This record gives sequence, C-alpha cells and structure tokens, in this order.
Amino acid sequence: MTATAEQIIALADELVALLGPRGVTTELRGREKASLDGAKMSPILSEQLPLGLADIVAFPASAEQIAETVAAAVRHGVAVTPRGKGTGNYGQAIPMRGGLVLDMSKARAIVEVGDGYLTAEAGTPMITIEQAAREAGQQILMYPSTAQSSLGGFLSGGSGGTGSIKHGSNMSGDYVLGLDVVYASPVAELVHVEGEEAQPYVHTYGTAGIIARATIALEPLQEWVGFYASFPAFEDATGIIRQIGWLEPTPRLVSADLPTIANALPADPAIPRDRASLRAILDPSTVAAATALVEGAGGRVEEVREGPQATVKISMLSYNHPIEWLQKSSVETYFHVEVSGAALVERLDEVHQAYPGAMLHIEAQRDHPIGMLAAPYVSAEEVYAGFERLTAIDVGYHSPHQWFVDWNVERTRELAGTTDPDGLLNPGKLPAPGTVTTAGKKA
Repeated sequence: MTATAEQIIALADELVALLGPRGVTTELRGREKASLDGAKMSPILSEQLPLGLADIVAFPASAEQIAETVAAAVRHGVAVTPRGKGTGNYGQAIPMRGGLVLDMSKARAIVEVGDGYLTAEAGTPMITIEQAAREAGQQILMYPSTAQSSLGGFLSGGSGGTGSIKHGSNMSGDYVLGLDVVYASPVAELVHVEGEEAQPYVHTYGTAGIIARATIALEPLQEWVGFYASFPAFEDATGIIRQIGWLEPTPRLVSADLPTIANALPADPAIPRDRASLRAILDPSTVAAATALVEGAGGRVEEVREGPQATVKISMLSYNHPIEWLQKSSVETYFHVEVSGAALVERLDEVHQAYPGAMLHIEAQRDHPIGMLAAPYVSAEEVYAGFERLTAIDVGYHSPHQWFVDWNVERTRELAGTTDPDGLLNPGKLPAPGTVTTAGKKA
C-alpha cells in the first residue's frame, strides 16, 4: 500500500530528529537519484522504467541508525527499499511502491579485522574491505566485478565475482560468517545471526531482513598479477580458458572476449584492436604455465602487470562490464543472458547461433565456464524464445531481466512471513506463489 502524504511528513520529521537535516531528503532531485539503479542495462526493463519513485530518502551513518530508521518507517506504515551504491543492474533497488529509500552508503565503518574474518557495516565499499584485509596480511574470498559496490549490496543482490573460480558464490555458506539484520519491527533492533542462520538473508534483496552489518571470511594474502593475452580468433582463447582456470594456485579471475567486444573496452595497449582478448588475475608462480598455454594456442602475451590497482582494473572488465562497454560503444541496442556449461567452449558456434548476431563473453570457473551472451535486441518475446534454443544445446541460462527474488524463494517467503508480516521490506521484489516472472517461469 502506498503511504499517504501525512505518513511521509510525520516520518520525515522523526528522521530529521534522528539523523539530522542532512540525513534525510524529500527533494525531488534526491528522490529521483535514489530511485534508479543500473536497470537500463536491460532493454526489457528499460521499456518499463520508471518503476517507482521514493517519497523520502534517508542516509543512516551506522548499523544502529539503520535499525532506528527502519523502525521509524514501520511505525508510520511506510515501505522501505534498501540501497547500497546503486550499482545493481536489474531494478532490485528501485522503490516499486514509493515510500522510504534506505541509502546505506554512509554506514561504512570497518568494525574489526581478525584472524580469518572481517566485520564491516553494510555501506562499506568492497574495495575498502579488500584494502583493510590486505593491511592485515589477508584477503577477502571474493569481491564483485564492480569493486566499489557496497558490502550490503553485494550480499543482498550480488552472487560472485573475482575469486569465484575457487570459492563459488557468496551464497555458498563459506563466505558469510555472520550478519546483523533488521526486521520490519517498530522497535529498533539488530538481530545477530551466524552460520546457517545467516544464509537466508543472502541474495534476497532485503525482503526478509535488511543487512546492516556483516562478518565475512578472510584467507591468507596472496600476491596477484594482471595477465593480458590476445589471439587471432576467439576460439583460440576459449580453447584454453578452462586450462588456465585450473592452474594451481587457482587464479582469481579469467575472462575472454571476441574482437568485437574487446574493441569496445577502454583503450589499452594490452588489449590490441581486432584480436580476441584474454585477461586473468594470476598467482605470479603460474605466469609461465599460462604463457605456455597462450603461446601453444597461437596467442601472445601482451603484458603482465603488478599491484592491486592492476588486478582491480581487470575485475572491472569482467562479468557484466564488457557488455556494458559494448552497449555504450554501439548504436545497436544489446541485451544479454547469463549462460553456463561446457558447451560454451565445446559448441561455441551453436551458442552464437542461439540469437542472431550473438557474441559471448566467457569466464573460467572451477566446474564449468560461465558467461554473458549478448545479441541485438528485437523484443522480450525473442529473448525468451532463445532460452529453449540454449537448453537444446546443453547451455544453462539465467534471465537477468527481472527484479524478483529467484533464489530459495519459498524459504524467503516463509521467513518474511515472520520478519515482515506487513510486507514493508522492499515490496514488489518477493513474488507471490504462482507469479510469472519476466523470464516466463512461475516463481
């Protein structure tokens, strides 16, 4: 239910007293800015924008203030949409029913760094967390390709990234050690959960509880180098991407693109034009083996770069980012589908035939490669029709053109029945039973 003007005014007055005048805004420009994320990356979602406008935006500066802000909203019957850095691509941070946008980007304190763990508030950028771990002789298990994403945003809406070759996703159970979450309660409270009890709040967009603070696992620090190679043809790169991913010590990232996508990436002498590009974050001890694989496949090593900045730059050219650069550089409108399986290597020509003009961005993973299959956009119906063609050639797929929770949906619904009985936490993102999502499947 949409909040009334009287409810918003009363909530604003209470939040100004709690957070100060700079901690709250009802100005249109601020509300518009807080009501957008990266959903324009999806032409299907772009056709539906705008999907909602905040009535009020709050900027709590600590986990405790997050709890107090949510409690105030609940007392006034105002819906709450949690927001980190707004880097998500699929509308999960858009306030579908207006209400309060809870911008947590100011709650960015690193609380503690210990042996094998780090605790930080939800708004802390992942790159800041990685730096803090590094100063303690450790590293985080993985971070998203958008390294400036917030911790809470990555845990609530992300899934994997740099480090996933070894550690899988942030929903694996090994990544999150503990959480302080906030329920839709009129009383301000941080509920602490650990281990298995913490997992139901990961990758569920704050619909069952808003992550205010988190403890994540660390491992001993490794030195990494940025490794760039190029090939005459994309097939040469895909032919060895799994072997590079299997090197020991395990690489942190291995990505590859065909020449058209590589040409769209930011200009870099290590990414020569009109050649397929392979980029990796490697343990220095594996550079010789990777070089042998590249040269044996007819490619050449362009450069090996040292230092954290070099490796973060490669992270920012992985996963969704090459598709974003392709979209920016082309007059054509492109969509993409998340794909996976050995067929990405073994049946590459057929993968490219799934959609007219399709192009694959590929990532090495431990079990099988994954990737983003991009193609010129015609219609939503044509996007969905391609799913059957992908299935027919043993390619797994996931549609990113939706804002619904699609991970352990029943578990999330059951939990939210207790933690959010009035449906105030990120409404519109947790589908009711039988709802047809934009992927054309029942949730």
